[in-house]
Amino acid sequence: MASLTGQILVAMPGIGDPRFARSVILVCAHSDDYAMGLVLNKPIDDLRLPELLKQLDIDQDIQLPDAYVLNGGPVGTDRGFVVHSGDYFSDGATVDVGDDLCMTATRDVLKAIAGGGAPRQSTMTLGYSGWGPGQLEHELAENAWIVAKPHTDIIFGINHAEKWERSLTLMGINPAHLHSGGGSA
Repeated sequence: MASLTGQILVAMPGIGDPRFARSVILVCAHSDDYAMGLVLNKPIDDLRLPELLKQLDIDQDIQLPDAYVLNGGPVGTDRGFVVHSGDYFSDGATVDVGDDLCMTATRDVLKAIAGGGAPRQSTMTLGYSGWGPGQLEHELAENAWIVAKPHTDIIFGINHAEKWERSLTLMGINPAHLHSGGGSA
């Protein structure tokens, strides 16, 4: 299977894992050995970017947007990841995800966001979604996910409640036509 790095995974209604119900995930790394992605549409209710930076003792030199920090997935929930436009790069820390998309998981990007050297667009997550060898391919074969091209509104937009339906609509799929049960003959 070709690498899915830089693609979006949109959860099907019958995914079977409530943690990923209606999830939209940006795949940040994909190989034969593993896959890693960040959920883009599950805000952490009581955590916004300015508060997180304050908790991390990162001085804020500029007025930051009151953006939600997202729950990137169930793995490593104490680790932060920033998906951002390609105009920010930290040598040895930034991973190119593709099509002007990057991911950085160090304090450097948070300091840049707080101090005026921020990337043009960014989304902050805590935690990530991970798959072992062949696991994501198996889930795709079981129709748990639909693979889509990334779209700026889905990755960086703030209307998280609509990202799942919007992702499907951008692919020409009417979400109302999807059902969670399998067919029978």
